[in-house]
Amino acid sequence: MISVQDGQNQILHQLAESTPPEVVAVTRARDRVLAEDLHAPFDVPPADNSAVDGYAVASDDVPAAKTRELDVVAEIMAGAMYAGTVAPGQTVRIMTGAPMPRGADTVYPQEVVERRGDRLRVGPIPKGSNVRQRGEDIQAGTVALERGTVLRPQELGLITSLGQWQVLVHRRPRVALLSTGDEVVEPGTPRKAGQIYDANRFTLRGSIEQCGGEVIDLGIVADVRDELRARLLEAAEVGDMVVTSGGVSVGALDLVKDVLGEIGAIDFWQVAMQPGRPLAFGRVRSAHFFGLPGNPVASMLAFMLFVRPAIYKLGGRRRLFPETAEAVAVEAMSKKKGRREFKRGVVRWQNGRWEARTTGPQGSGILSSMAAGNCLIVLDEDRGDVAVGDTVLVEPF
Repeated sequence: MISVQDGQNQILHQLAESTPPEVVAVTRARDRVLAEDLHAPFDVPPADNSAVDGYAVASDDVPAAKTRELDVVAEIMAGAMYAGTVAPGQTVRIMTGAPMPRGADTVYPQEVVERRGDRLRVGPIPKGSNVRQRGEDIQAGTVALERGTVLRPQELGLITSLGQWQVLVHRRPRVALLSTGDEVVEPGTPRKAGQIYDANRFTLRGSIEQCGGEVIDLGIVADVRDELRARLLEAAEVGDMVVTSGGVSVGALDLVKDVLGEIGAIDFWQVAMQPGRPLAFGRVRSAHFFGLPGNPVASMLAFMLFVRPAIYKLGGRRRLFPETAEAVAVEAMSKKKGRREFKRGVVRWQNGRWEARTTGPQGSGILSSMAAGNCLIVLDEDRGDVAVGDTVLVEPF
């Protein structure tokens, strides 16, 4: 068996190129991955402007103590410019976001002044208050967003603040998805004795979409060698990746790894992890192939550990693995040394610290353990049993 980290490294080493770029409208770019550095063509904001509704004055007219009266000579609405210059003893009414007039460098909020007709009484205030400086958000020529950034709503707003309505992003990785086995049937259809409804294809479909992939759902393929061969070749024609569940263990009808040996290249691994030991990775023609275990938890976990970072890298992301944190175990956990174990857990902030417990029974077929949890509790290879009060590593879902 190889380690989880060695498996991840071998997979990522073979993914040398990202998907090609394409131009999309900003309105369709949420969760897409930026394919080039985005440089600012101008300063943001493009000019000094007021941060409040109030009155713009020159700092020399700000009294050091007591109060002073100024003449209100004009009014500037947001989006308008004042053509004149604020002379000594003058002030201009200004709205939030309006460019600062020449001669003024301080703004009094309207709540702290007293106005009577065209006369304004003001008191002491720090000079330069309530002014947004030109370029304080983004300076012209700098990299506003780096290549590989996943575009959230805040990045989309930043892009449009630079005047762009289109953006260059990586094409979504296309993932052809198959379930294998005579025992698996579609939800909503009659189920014979001994058969189970297909859960893996739907957890995997959701997982692929969640991490930015485009799913090509090819359904269920029976345990028939020629049919499996034809469907895998079809999958390789339409997908950048092919993902299957089931058929990679050592049973008499576990055909996936055998067929892959005929039509592609394969590294078959017994990964030192629990659950999810059986895993196949290789190629079918030009597509990367992942054969995941058939047990639902093992299938989903193998996806998280091996397929997700591969989709991320193929899709152009910089960051491939999730953040982890430390928590205190509030229950004892059994653990065999020599393999990495992933227990489904619940982590919460309690008693001034993060505390973690398992979701209960941890069998690889208990999919409800994933639904009940909000994290994985990650126990490394050289670790043994965990006692109450020990520190554990958690990876939030």
